[in-house]
Amino acid sequence: MANQGSNESAPKETSLNTVSDGLASEGAKFTRRYDLVEQMQFLFVRIIRIRDLPDTQAFCVEVKLGNMKATAHELNQVFAFEKDKILDTTMEVLVKDKMRTLDMPHAFFGRVKFTLDDVSTTVPPEPSLTPQWYKLEDQHGTQLARGSIMLSLWNGTQADEHFPHACGSDAVRMSGDAVSYTRSKVYMSPTLWYLRVNVIQAHDLLFRFHPERSDTFVQVDLGNLRLRTSFSKGPKPLWNEDLMFVAQEPFSDTLVLSVEQGTLADHVSLGRVEVRLKDVDKRLDEGGVETKWYNLHGPGMVKRTTRRDVDFASKINARISLDGAYHVMDEPSEHCSDFRPSSKDLWKSSIGVLEVGILKATGLVPMKGGARTDAYCVAKYGPKWVRTRTVVDSLSPNWNEQYIWEVYEPFTVITIAVFDNNQLDANNRARGASDAMMGKLRIRLSTLGRCKVYTRSYPLIGLHPNGVKKMGEIHLAVRFSWSFLSSLNMYECYISPLLPMHHYVFQLSQAQLDNLRAQAVHIIAQRLSRTEPPLRKEVVYYMLDLRSDMWSIRKAMANFNRIMSLIGDFVSFKEWLEDIKNWKSPFATLLFNFQCFLSVFYPQPIISLLIFYLVWVGLKCYFKRPKHPCHRDATLSGANIASPEDLAEELDMFPTQLGGEHLRRRYDRLRNIAMNTQKLVTKLATLLERVQGLSNWRVPRATTMFLLFCGVGFLVSIIVPAQVIIFTCITYYLRHPRFRDSTFSIPQNFLKRMPSKQAFML
Repeated sequence: MANQGSNESAPKETSLNTVSDGLASEGAKFTRRYDLVEQMQFLFVRIIRIRDLPDTQAFCVEVKLGNMKATAHELNQVFAFEKDKILDTTMEVLVKDKMRTLDMPHAFFGRVKFTLDDVSTTVPPEPSLTPQWYKLEDQHGTQLARGSIMLSLWNGTQADEHFPHACGSDAVRMSGDAVSYTRSKVYMSPTLWYLRVNVIQAHDLLFRFHPERSDTFVQVDLGNLRLRTSFSKGPKPLWNEDLMFVAQEPFSDTLVLSVEQGTLADHVSLGRVEVRLKDVDKRLDEGGVETKWYNLHGPGMVKRTTRRDVDFASKINARISLDGAYHVMDEPSEHCSDFRPSSKDLWKSSIGVLEVGILKATGLVPMKGGARTDAYCVAKYGPKWVRTRTVVDSLSPNWNEQYIWEVYEPFTVITIAVFDNNQLDANNRARGASDAMMGKLRIRLSTLGRCKVYTRSYPLIGLHPNGVKKMGEIHLAVRFSWSFLSSLNMYECYISPLLPMHHYVFQLSQAQLDNLRAQAVHIIAQRLSRTEPPLRKEVVYYMLDLRSDMWSIRKAMANFNRIMSLIGDFVSFKEWLEDIKNWKSPFATLLFNFQCFLSVFYPQPIISLLIFYLVWVGLKCYFKRPKHPCHRDATLSGANIASPEDLAEELDMFPTQLGGEHLRRRYDRLRNIAMNTQKLVTKLATLLERVQGLSNWRVPRATTMFLLFCGVGFLVSIIVPAQVIIFTCITYYLRHPRFRDSTFSIPQNFLKRMPSKQAFML
């Protein structure tokens, strides 16, 4: 057994490239509960430092625990051994020279031996045990005259503050470089702003060619992104165009405006100006931004007059601003996880807390040779990304990790996906192997009940060129909690605009939004790929659905089927009218005629009966309301009937890799047209599904509000004459624009928060 901790001083201490101490996850500031996942018991070993050993920097520490062995090539490293896999009652910590082998002399410096029954247990929020110094022993158990190691040893669970940075027992056989790719991690997306560059005009340009016979345009560069204005002719070119970029805090980039003359293929610079983003005005309200004249610099751009000591330069007039009142879209709007503006000064208080327990996965498909899969899970909500630890070589990994997010808007979606880790092998990392996608799912928060725990398994569906395939199942526990006072804010959200006001006052075109979303996705991917361990670009692109708007015959047919299923009731009603007209049931035909005559002579009850019918449909659907959140459906997506040719076309890159220049141009043009058509069909299907969602209790609070409104309308229709109601509606609809609000009306805001099936399609 190890000797008691020594307090003696020594003249020398050795420490290598230390890793920062483990910190609690961001969710710890909200809660320390881990009640959504199963408690997993671990033995934690934390190696701090070594002292009073020979003068060498090649130390390594080896932890031997029965048939398990872990090597710390860096000090200040934590190991977590699952208690269920420990088959011995003692543990040895050996200090070695990593430049030598055991067969060579002086390879073994000393060891410390522990009995596991004497190890203490800590329970969060208790901190881990204070590390102690232990004297090293030789192989025969005799205490050495020199050499001590500082470490701490304790029993804990995955709620321990050191667990996210610990090396798991299933990854201890890996090399030091690969271990970092197995750890859990919490990432934060960079704070993004829209940068608006309004290029107005230019004066006093020194043209290289005749200005009337040559085009002039402005080229704007921000980092690796370049946008251009349209062409203008004349000695004083005028553009007045907005060029939109996505910039990230802390705004260390430089914006470069260059006036060019010629064509896109062959042009020369007439001068350029560099503007630091830190010096750009920030716009947080509806006020305007002043225009500025910028001097253009370049060879021969500045001239000095002979009469006065004044410098003249070519100038460009522009209005540049960082618009922090927009929300920078990085996800498709239908399943977005955040709608807050960029500026934190405009944020409202949170309305609740979302807790997700990532329990385990079962039945995963082998992704590597030898029937192996190294699976990890990624969840994204708002700017916060979480990545579980990688469970090595398991088709049924147990993660049992719990994470938490603040919620600011109930009409948001959390995205969860499972990946196979291909970075554990050095050869794969050298050739840039990508992590394989195994499937993902989305859960809409507005469909969850208050403080109710939803525990179930969800299928992981993968789309491959040879067809759709079930990749396994993931087990989750989800809880959305909010206070009683926040319930009022929840209901208020349904009558408020979904996006910040800037999106309605200074509207952006769909082409601008698509371009800006692509910029945002690339910025986030680049930032997260530089973390440790990196969240690779293919993971970010898959989570953010960068290719969601790409056209495919499968998506087109799936959206067509969505529309047909929604108008099926109208088709059935038309067929019923045909049966009435053809007197297939004389009694039904006579009863229908009697009702028609009654409505002509007594029109007052018509509106009341329609409203009563809506209430009756809503009450009937209450007993058929869904009990669990929806998940991605292969049948809904049409993936189960798609042919391999259709799938190969869908998974083809853009632009296409097919041969033939003319074929490529025609094919890409067709895909571009079809993509726009698909967007329109998707919007129509989404609108109809939202109307249907008013009464199907998919969102209980919204359906309750709708039925209460219908009930009030029913009472009003009984008291107020129908002519007054119709006249009031027409007058309100045709009111003068000065009496209109710039935002959408309350019914539109309410309807935009109704769920659709778009978020659950592949």
